[in-house]
Amino acid sequence: MPRSVTKGALPSRAELVRWIAASGRPPRAAEVARAFGLGGEARRALRALLRELEAEGALPARRPRRERSRPPAVAVIRVVAIDREGDLRCEADAFPDVSIRMPAERAGRPAPGVGDRLLARVQPAGHGRWWAEAIRLLPRIPFSVVGVLEGEGPELRLRSIDRASRGAEYPLEPEAAGSARPGELVRATLAADRPLARPRARVVERIGPLEDPAAISTALAVQAGLPTTFPEAALAKAAAAKPPTRRGRVDLRDVPLVTIDGEDARDFDDAVFAAPDEDPGNPGGHRITVAIADVAFYVRPGDPLDRVARERGNSVYFPDRAIPMLPEALSNDLCSLRPGEDRACLAAHLRIDARGRLIAWRFERGLMRSRARLTYRQVQAAVDGAPDPTTESLLEPVLRPLFAAYAVLAEARRLRGTIDLDLPERKIVFDAQGRVAGVERHERLAAHRLIEEFMILVNVAAATVLEEAVQPCLYRVHDRPDPLKLETLADYLERIGVPWSRGPKSPADFDRLLAHLADQALRESVAQLVLRAQAQAVYSPRNIGHFGLHLRRYAHFTSPIRRYADLVVHRALIRVLGLGAGGLRDTSLEDLEELGRHLSLCERRAMECERGALERMIALHLSARVGARFAGRVTGVQRFGLFVTLDETGADGLVPVAGLGEEYFRHDERHHRLIGERSGESFGLGDRVVVELVEADPVTGALLFRLEEHERAPGAPLLAPLGRARAVRPIARARRARP
Repeated sequence: MPRSVTKGALPSRAELVRWIAASGRPPRAAEVARAFGLGGEARRALRALLRELEAEGALPARRPRRERSRPPAVAVIRVVAIDREGDLRCEADAFPDVSIRMPAERAGRPAPGVGDRLLARVQPAGHGRWWAEAIRLLPRIPFSVVGVLEGEGPELRLRSIDRASRGAEYPLEPEAAGSARPGELVRATLAADRPLARPRARVVERIGPLEDPAAISTALAVQAGLPTTFPEAALAKAAAAKPPTRRGRVDLRDVPLVTIDGEDARDFDDAVFAAPDEDPGNPGGHRITVAIADVAFYVRPGDPLDRVARERGNSVYFPDRAIPMLPEALSNDLCSLRPGEDRACLAAHLRIDARGRLIAWRFERGLMRSRARLTYRQVQAAVDGAPDPTTESLLEPVLRPLFAAYAVLAEARRLRGTIDLDLPERKIVFDAQGRVAGVERHERLAAHRLIEEFMILVNVAAATVLEEAVQPCLYRVHDRPDPLKLETLADYLERIGVPWSRGPKSPADFDRLLAHLADQALRESVAQLVLRAQAQAVYSPRNIGHFGLHLRRYAHFTSPIRRYADLVVHRALIRVLGLGAGGLRDTSLEDLEELGRHLSLCERRAMECERGALERMIALHLSARVGARFAGRVTGVQRFGLFVTLDETGADGLVPVAGLGEEYFRHDERHHRLIGERSGESFGLGDRVVVELVEADPVTGALLFRLEEHERAPGAPLLAPLGRARAVRPIARARRARP
């Protein structure tokens, strides 16, 4: 190292070059600073000077730095594959050439999957290999996110609409928002500068203002990855479809079939007719015809329409719109059983005896012409004595025979014992500008149940034909309830004072339970818990029966316009019965199992989107009523608060534990209650409450309440005192009237 240097002064360019040349090697900036006694601003100026000299080539060339290939002892790694033994093959983004394996027993819980990131300990295993052990699973950074823009300028952020992410927020630079403005729903891509850095967002698509219900539906569809447009090949195939002819079909145009649907239905895929059975050998019996749109005639296995329908799995029905499984040229036209128009159908001719038992059936391809497009309310009004001009002429020849057959089927269902939850439907009401104007509760009418019973009957017939022919197909199966969920239901019923024995249950047990509850709000609350206790119905080629309907065989047949599983059943029947072209191709049980899993997932995705849109639109409607009071019932208890379901809208929201009183509250997990440590005040399942709406968030659909009035459920005093339990946290004063 040269000895003659001037301490404390920034060297000139010439002095610096001479000093470095005398050293014989390119030194580090810190070494030069120490030699010249530089600090603070002088060190920063020195580094700038060294960069300039290096760029000009005035410094000796550095030897290539050996690439760092040894990962640190703790690193962020990403799972790229899982081998047959369950071991994980991983990579570290900072060391792409390093092969890292994580044994399954070192992966931790929950088990990571392909694409997951982990913080892990990394150690050498010899021969250039590395082993890893999970420390913790890191949150997965989605490639894109749908949310609402909030804030301004440097505080601009994107808040996700995904409730599961708890409204996660992502910062973004103002220029990354493009033309989008705060208050708009957008789709954005995410990227992190470093493995553990907070990802930043960049807007790639504007969806619409948050206060627009149409934008809410679109945002949920985008978030769920629902296809919203059809490929050109599928559209061209649908546009080329022709109206049906009589060729190869039974002429059913003289049968007075009618469709009965909701007021807002746009596709009509089933039509019904019934008459007394004139066979002397079947006194009191009925003949029933159910005609279903012959979608299999237009959508052939493997064609562009089939591929898109299989991918979508089903139609999705938002409060303000539908995303159909098939292009509108089919779903709303040629496959929709419009009145007065010839339509291709697959018809089931069924016979039931006086006890409602299915005694004979016949399926055929037909050509039909619907007599009328009727609504549930219209039909109910007609049979209740208030027909309109359309139903007056149909009342005696069509509607009364339908209800006579339904009465027999309804009694058979009662004797069979099924789960009949009878939950009202919540529907969003829109004004002329398309804004949310309110929420209506639509009670189920006898006309609804009539169509439901006819559809169940024909579904049973279809499943029976296929099972007897040993033809693989997709059954609609429903397993027995989870015993742990039944325990939760039993705890709830104990608290509200409703007798209920613990142990295995039959479908009839649930029906009797609901039938004995006189209070309408309480019955709906219990029905919701009964529903939560049930297993998820799925599609499978392995028939285990349908627990809820108490049926040994059941397959969806009645809605091939909007459910791909029904189309598969149509094709299977066409093949087995030799009904012409469009039958099911040879397929293995494994392929059908995979298809069943896919369709079940599509169905669950659609249900989550539909429920999410309903929740957010209700929250949007209630956001104008913050401060209002609502009656409701406690339907969930957690350590952090109470979940309350409102009587008026059926919406669910949270009363945080901080709003229950000025004391510690203990969580009695077994009896589903919170108990004040000082006062002994108890809040639990089934309690009646009056709550004040504190916040309604249309972004996530979440509602936040404050407790105003509280009345304990009848069975609450019967519970044993609470033992020692973990305290929650101090709570704030809440306005409340004690019972």
